[in-house]
Amino acid sequence: MKFIQIITTSPDKKTAKKIVEKLLENKLVSCCQIIGPIESHYWWKRKIEKGIEWLIFIKGKKKNYKKIEKEIKKNHPYEVPEIISFEISQLSEDYKKYLLEE
Repeated sequence: MKFIQIITTSPDKKTAKKIVEKLLENKLVSCCQIIGPIESHYWWKRKIEKGIEWLIFIKGKKKNYKKIEKEIKKNHPYEVPEIISFEISQLSEDYKKYLLEE
């Protein structure tokens, strides 16, 4: 079984909590962390922008990626939300057991 960590951002803590709650309620992920606020700087529509966002780390099974992505987009206000996935190459056996069970 392969596991992933997905990173996404949110414009506010309320939206971040909503995304996390939906992912957990639908049993698509094992756990999430919300971190913030953070200051983001980026290009958008040919202009440099900046703003305050909340960062969400999401852990789950790789086979659920498309469902996780769909749920994030469904509950996200951004036109193009950041959704980046990394395959977890190493993790402790205890944590791996936790991810498998949850």
